[in-house]
Amino acid sequence: MNVLVTGATGFTGGHLARRLLAAGDQVRVVVRDVSKAVDLAQVGIEVVPGDLTDRDSLLRAMQGIEVVYNIGALYRAASLKESVYRAVNADAVVTLIECAKATGVRRVVHCSTVGVHGDIEHPPANEDAPLRPGDVYQETKVLGEQLGRDAAARTGVELVIARPSGIYGGGDRRLLKLFGGVARGRFLFLGNGKVFYHLTHVDDLCDGFRLCGTVPGAAGRTYILAGGEVTTLTELVAITAKIAKVAPPRMHWPVWPFWIAGALCEALCAPFGIEPPIFRRRVDFFTKSRAFDISRARAELGFTPRVGLTDGIGRTLEWYREHGWI
Repeated sequence: MNVLVTGATGFTGGHLARRLLAAGDQVRVVVRDVSKAVDLAQVGIEVVPGDLTDRDSLLRAMQGIEVVYNIGALYRAASLKESVYRAVNADAVVTLIECAKATGVRRVVHCSTVGVHGDIEHPPANEDAPLRPGDVYQETKVLGEQLGRDAAARTGVELVIARPSGIYGGGDRRLLKLFGGVARGRFLFLGNGKVFYHLTHVDDLCDGFRLCGTVPGAAGRTYILAGGEVTTLTELVAITAKIAKVAPPRMHWPVWPFWIAGALCEALCAPFGIEPPIFRRRVDFFTKSRAFDISRARAELGFTPRVGLTDGIGRTLEWYREHGWI
Protein backbone atom coordinates (compact mmCIF):
# COMPACT_ATOMS: atom_id res chain seq x y z
CA MET A 1 0.00 0.00 0.00
CA ASN A 2 0.89 3.66 -0.17
CA VAL A 3 1.19 4.77 3.46
CA LEU A 4 2.03 7.92 5.37
CA VAL A 5 3.68 8.01 8.81
CA THR A 6 3.75 11.01 11.13
CA GLY A 7 6.26 11.32 13.95
CA ALA A 8 8.88 9.45 11.93
CA THR A 9 11.84 11.30 13.42
CA GLY A 10 10.93 9.82 16.79
CA PHE A 11 11.85 6.39 18.12
CA THR A 12 8.56 4.58 17.41
CA GLY A 13 7.65 6.41 14.21
CA GLY A 14 11.09 5.81 12.69
CA HIS A 15 10.94 2.10 13.48
CA LEU A 16 7.45 1.88 12.01
CA ALA A 17 8.43 3.60 8.76
CA ARG A 18 11.27 1.13 8.24
CA ARG A 19 9.10 -1.83 9.22
CA LEU A 20 6.40 -0.85 6.71
CA LEU A 21 9.03 -0.43 3.99
CA ALA A 22 10.42 -3.88 4.76
CA ALA A 23 6.88 -5.29 4.49
CA GLY A 24 6.60 -3.98 0.92
CA ASP A 25 4.66 -0.73 1.42
CA GLN A 26 5.48 2.50 -0.36
CA VAL A 27 6.27 4.73 2.60
CA ARG A 28 6.07 8.50 2.88
CA VAL A 29 6.82 10.42 6.08
CA VAL A 30 5.83 13.97 6.96
CA VAL A 31 8.34 15.74 9.21
CA ARG A 32 8.86 19.28 10.44
CA ASP A 33 12.60 19.20 9.73
CA VAL A 34 13.64 17.12 6.72
CA SER A 35 17.30 17.32 7.79
CA LYS A 36 16.43 15.03 10.70
CA ALA A 37 15.09 12.35 8.35
CA VAL A 38 18.12 11.88 6.09
CA ASP A 39 18.57 8.31 7.33
CA LEU A 40 15.00 7.50 6.29
CA ALA A 41 15.48 8.98 2.82
CA GLN A 42 18.64 6.94 2.36
CA VAL A 43 16.73 3.66 2.66
CA GLY A 44 14.07 4.65 0.11
CA ILE A 45 11.44 6.37 2.24
CA GLU A 46 9.91 9.51 0.76
CA VAL A 47 10.34 12.49 3.09
CA VAL A 48 8.10 15.53 2.80
CA PRO A 49 7.94 18.65 5.00
CA GLY A 50 4.85 19.31 7.09
CA ASP A 51 3.35 19.70 10.51
CA LEU A 52 0.39 18.13 12.30
CA THR A 53 -0.97 21.61 13.00
CA ASP A 54 -0.64 22.75 9.36
CA ARG A 55 -3.67 21.60 7.36
CA ASP A 56 -2.25 22.56 3.95
CA SER A 57 0.94 20.57 4.50
CA LEU A 58 -1.10 17.53 5.54
CA LEU A 59 -3.27 17.79 2.46
CA ARG A 60 -0.16 17.80 0.28
CA ALA A 61 1.42 14.91 2.17
CA MET A 62 -1.69 12.71 1.89
CA GLN A 63 -2.04 12.83 -1.88
CA GLY A 64 -2.20 9.25 -3.19
CA ILE A 65 -2.09 7.72 0.31
CA GLU A 66 -4.28 4.80 1.39
CA VAL A 67 -3.47 4.49 5.12
CA VAL A 68 -2.09 7.07 7.56
CA TYR A 69 -0.27 6.01 10.72
CA ASN A 70 -0.41 8.91 13.16
CA ILE A 71 2.48 8.35 15.56
CA GLY A 72 3.37 12.02 16.05
CA ALA A 73 2.61 13.47 19.48
CA LEU A 74 3.94 15.79 22.12
CA TYR A 75 5.20 13.92 25.16
CA ARG A 76 5.98 15.51 28.53
CA ALA A 77 8.05 18.68 28.82
CA ALA A 78 7.90 21.33 31.52
CA SER A 79 8.12 24.22 29.06
CA LEU A 80 4.93 23.31 27.13
CA LYS A 81 1.56 24.89 27.82
CA GLU A 82 -1.63 22.84 27.93
CA SER A 83 -2.85 24.53 24.74
CA VAL A 84 0.18 23.20 22.86
CA TYR A 85 -0.48 19.64 24.02
CA ARG A 86 -4.09 19.96 22.94
CA ALA A 87 -3.16 21.34 19.52
CA VAL A 88 -0.94 18.36 18.67
CA ASN A 89 -2.38 15.45 20.67
CA ALA A 90 -6.08 16.21 20.17
CA ASP A 91 -7.04 18.91 17.67
CA ALA A 92 -4.55 17.66 15.09
CA VAL A 93 -6.25 14.25 15.09
CA VAL A 94 -9.41 15.93 13.79
CA THR A 95 -7.44 17.82 11.17
CA LEU A 96 -5.73 14.62 10.07
CA ILE A 97 -9.03 12.79 9.62
CA GLU A 98 -10.63 15.70 7.76
CA CYS A 99 -7.61 15.85 5.43
CA ALA A 100 -7.88 12.09 4.97
CA LYS A 101 -11.47 12.53 3.82
CA ALA A 102 -10.48 15.30 1.42
CA THR A 103 -7.68 13.28 -0.17
CA GLY A 104 -9.35 9.87 -0.34
CA VAL A 105 -7.36 8.19 2.44
CA ARG A 106 -9.21 5.05 3.50
CA ARG A 107 -7.98 4.54 7.05
CA VAL A 108 -6.19 6.40 9.85
CA VAL A 109 -4.39 4.41 12.57
CA HIS A 110 -4.02 6.70 15.56
CA CYS A 111 -1.45 5.95 18.26
CA SER A 112 -2.77 6.71 21.73
CA THR A 113 -1.40 5.17 24.96
CA VAL A 114 -2.41 2.75 27.71
CA GLY A 115 -1.68 5.70 29.98
CA VAL A 116 -5.26 6.84 29.37
CA HIS A 117 -6.29 4.08 31.82
CA GLY A 118 -4.11 5.47 34.62
CA ASP A 119 -3.33 3.18 37.55
CA ILE A 120 -4.76 -0.30 36.98
CA GLU A 121 -6.62 -1.32 40.13
CA HIS A 122 -7.68 -4.76 38.86
CA PRO A 123 -5.01 -6.02 36.44
CA PRO A 124 -4.92 -6.98 33.71
CA ALA A 125 -7.01 -4.23 32.12
CA ASN A 126 -8.63 -4.42 28.69
CA GLU A 127 -9.82 -1.70 26.33
CA ASP A 128 -13.05 -1.21 28.30
CA ALA A 129 -11.29 -0.39 31.58
CA PRO A 130 -12.09 3.06 33.04
CA LEU A 131 -10.21 6.04 31.62
CA ARG A 132 -8.23 7.76 34.37
CA PRO A 133 -5.67 10.11 32.83
CA GLY A 134 -3.23 11.49 35.36
CA ASP A 135 -1.55 14.42 33.60
CA VAL A 136 -1.93 16.79 30.66
CA TYR A 137 -0.30 14.35 28.23
CA GLN A 138 -2.73 11.57 29.09
CA GLU A 139 -5.69 13.96 29.26
CA THR A 140 -5.02 15.24 25.75
CA LYS A 141 -4.56 11.68 24.53
CA VAL A 142 -8.03 10.83 25.85
CA LEU A 143 -9.40 13.93 24.15
CA GLY A 144 -7.64 12.99 20.91
CA GLU A 145 -9.38 9.62 20.94
CA GLN A 146 -12.77 11.21 21.58
CA LEU A 147 -12.41 13.92 18.94
CA GLY A 148 -10.98 11.40 16.49
CA ARG A 149 -13.98 9.09 16.84
CA ASP A 150 -16.35 12.02 16.31
CA ALA A 151 -14.49 13.14 13.19
CA ALA A 152 -14.41 9.60 11.80
CA ALA A 153 -18.15 9.20 12.32
CA ARG A 154 -18.76 12.54 10.59
CA THR A 155 -16.47 11.92 7.60
CA GLY A 156 -16.73 8.16 7.10
CA VAL A 157 -12.95 7.71 7.32
CA GLU A 158 -11.99 4.43 9.01
CA LEU A 159 -10.29 5.07 12.35
CA VAL A 160 -8.37 2.49 14.38
CA ILE A 161 -7.01 3.50 17.77
CA ALA A 162 -3.94 1.70 19.15
CA ARG A 163 -2.93 1.97 22.81
CA PRO A 164 0.65 0.73 23.28
CA SER A 165 2.13 -0.12 26.66
CA GLY A 166 5.73 0.75 27.65
CA ILE A 167 7.74 0.73 24.40
CA TYR A 168 11.38 -0.35 24.42
CA GLY A 169 14.14 -1.41 22.05
CA GLY A 170 17.42 -0.22 20.59
CA GLY A 171 17.38 3.57 20.31
CA ASP A 172 14.80 4.21 23.02
CA ARG A 173 15.81 6.78 25.64
CA ARG A 174 12.80 6.65 27.97
CA LEU A 175 13.52 3.20 29.41
CA LEU A 176 17.27 3.75 29.18
CA LYS A 177 16.94 5.06 32.75
CA LEU A 178 15.71 1.63 33.83
CA PHE A 179 17.82 -0.72 31.72
CA GLY A 180 20.96 1.40 31.72
CA GLY A 181 20.63 2.19 35.41
CA VAL A 182 20.40 -1.48 36.35
CA ALA A 183 23.24 -2.48 33.99
CA ARG A 184 25.53 0.17 35.49
CA GLY A 185 24.51 -0.54 39.07
CA ARG A 186 22.97 2.91 39.44
CA PHE A 187 19.26 2.16 39.54
CA LEU A 188 17.45 3.95 42.36
CA PHE A 189 14.68 1.54 43.36
CA LEU A 190 11.70 3.22 45.06
CA GLY A 191 8.89 1.32 46.76
CA ASN A 192 8.39 -2.41 47.20
CA GLY A 193 8.53 -3.32 43.51
CA LYS A 194 5.26 -5.23 43.60
CA VAL A 195 3.53 -3.09 40.95
CA PHE A 196 3.12 -4.58 37.49
CA TYR A 197 4.93 -3.19 34.46
CA HIS A 198 4.02 -4.33 30.95
CA LEU A 199 6.58 -3.81 28.20
CA THR A 200 6.21 -3.95 24.42
CA HIS A 201 9.20 -4.41 22.13
CA VAL A 202 9.10 -1.89 19.30
CA ASP A 203 9.27 -4.64 16.64
CA ASP A 204 6.12 -6.29 18.00
CA LEU A 205 4.42 -2.92 18.28
CA CYS A 206 5.16 -2.04 14.66
CA ASP A 207 3.73 -5.37 13.55
CA GLY A 208 0.62 -4.54 15.58
CA PHE A 209 0.33 -1.12 13.97
CA ARG A 210 0.45 -2.66 10.50
CA LEU A 211 -2.28 -5.11 11.45
CA CYS A 212 -4.37 -2.14 12.59
CA GLY A 213 -3.85 -0.63 9.15
CA THR A 214 -4.59 -3.75 7.10
CA VAL A 215 -7.15 -5.98 8.85
CA PRO A 216 -10.58 -5.06 7.39
CA GLY A 217 -12.54 -5.73 10.59
CA ALA A 218 -10.35 -3.38 12.65
CA ALA A 219 -12.17 -0.28 11.39
CA GLY A 220 -13.73 1.62 14.26
CA ARG A 221 -12.05 -0.49 16.92
CA THR A 222 -9.59 0.25 19.75
CA TYR A 223 -6.75 -2.12 20.60
CA ILE A 224 -4.24 -2.43 23.40
CA LEU A 225 -0.90 -3.49 21.93
CA ALA A 226 1.48 -4.95 24.48
CA GLY A 227 4.05 -7.70 24.90
CA GLY A 228 3.24 -11.29 25.73
CA GLU A 229 4.76 -11.21 29.23
CA VAL A 230 3.82 -9.20 32.32
CA THR A 231 6.12 -8.93 35.33
CA THR A 232 6.32 -7.03 38.56
CA LEU A 233 8.90 -4.26 38.64
CA THR A 234 11.07 -6.38 40.93
CA GLU A 235 11.00 -9.26 38.44
CA LEU A 236 11.76 -6.94 35.53
CA VAL A 237 14.78 -5.47 37.32
CA ALA A 238 15.99 -8.98 38.21
CA ILE A 239 15.73 -10.13 34.58
CA THR A 240 17.65 -7.06 33.42
CA ALA A 241 20.35 -7.55 36.05
CA LYS A 242 20.78 -11.20 35.10
CA ILE A 243 21.18 -10.34 31.41
CA ALA A 244 23.63 -7.55 32.27
CA LYS A 245 25.50 -9.94 34.62
CA VAL A 246 25.26 -7.62 37.59
CA ALA A 247 23.66 -7.92 41.02
CA PRO A 248 20.14 -6.47 41.25
CA PRO A 249 19.76 -3.47 43.58
CA ARG A 250 19.23 -4.53 47.19
CA MET A 251 18.12 -1.22 48.63
CA HIS A 252 14.50 -0.10 48.21
CA TRP A 253 13.96 3.54 49.10
CA PRO A 254 10.67 4.97 50.43
CA VAL A 255 8.53 6.69 47.82
CA TRP A 256 7.08 9.65 49.71
CA PRO A 257 10.25 11.80 50.10
CA PHE A 258 10.92 11.63 46.36
CA TRP A 259 7.28 12.38 45.52
CA ILE A 260 7.36 15.49 47.71
CA ALA A 261 10.70 16.51 46.20
CA GLY A 262 9.18 16.08 42.73
CA ALA A 263 6.21 18.27 43.62
CA LEU A 264 8.52 21.00 44.95
CA CYS A 265 10.81 20.84 41.93
CA GLU A 266 7.87 21.10 39.54
CA ALA A 267 6.42 24.07 41.44
CA LEU A 268 9.75 25.89 41.38
CA CYS A 269 10.78 25.06 37.81
CA ALA A 270 7.51 25.19 35.87
CA PRO A 271 7.02 29.01 35.99
CA PHE A 272 10.44 29.43 34.35
CA GLY A 273 9.99 26.66 31.76
CA ILE A 274 12.86 24.70 33.31
CA GLU A 275 12.88 20.92 33.19
CA PRO A 276 12.74 19.73 36.84
CA PRO A 277 15.47 17.30 37.97
CA ILE A 278 12.75 15.04 39.39
CA PHE A 279 9.07 14.67 38.44
CA ARG A 280 6.16 13.19 40.36
CA ARG A 281 5.31 11.15 37.26
CA ARG A 282 8.75 9.52 37.41
CA VAL A 283 8.05 8.58 41.00
CA ASP A 284 4.63 7.27 39.93
CA PHE A 285 6.51 4.74 37.78
CA PHE A 286 7.25 2.88 41.03
CA THR A 287 3.72 3.04 42.44
CA LYS A 288 1.23 2.56 39.59
CA SER A 289 0.49 -0.85 38.12
CA ARG A 290 0.51 -1.35 34.36
CA ALA A 291 -0.75 -4.76 33.25
CA PHE A 292 -2.97 -5.34 30.23
CA ASP A 293 -5.05 -7.95 28.46
CA ILE A 294 -4.31 -8.18 24.73
CA SER A 295 -6.98 -10.77 23.98
CA ARG A 296 -8.90 -8.45 21.65
CA ALA A 297 -5.83 -7.71 19.52
CA ARG A 298 -4.95 -11.40 19.42
CA ALA A 299 -8.46 -12.47 18.39
CA GLU A 300 -9.40 -9.68 15.97
CA LEU A 301 -6.03 -8.69 14.48
CA GLY A 302 -4.05 -11.88 14.81
CA PHE A 303 -1.55 -9.90 16.89
CA THR A 304 1.13 -12.24 18.24
CA PRO A 305 4.04 -10.72 20.18
CA ARG A 306 7.19 -12.61 19.24
CA VAL A 307 9.92 -10.86 21.20
CA GLY A 308 10.24 -12.28 24.71
CA LEU A 309 11.54 -10.14 27.56
CA THR A 310 14.89 -11.91 27.87
CA ASP A 311 15.56 -11.62 24.14
CA GLY A 312 14.24 -8.07 23.86
CA ILE A 313 16.09 -6.68 26.88
CA GLY A 314 19.28 -8.45 25.78
CA ARG A 315 19.06 -6.91 22.32
CA THR A 316 18.33 -3.50 23.80
CA LEU A 317 21.30 -3.61 26.19
CA GLU A 318 23.54 -4.75 23.35
CA TRP A 319 22.39 -1.77 21.22
CA TYR A 320 23.05 0.62 24.11
CA ARG A 321 26.58 -0.74 24.53
CA GLU A 322 27.36 -0.63 20.81
CA HIS A 323 26.32 3.02 20.67
CA GLY A 324 28.07 4.04 23.88
CA TRP A 325 24.88 4.78 25.82
CA ILE A 326 25.92 2.54 28.73
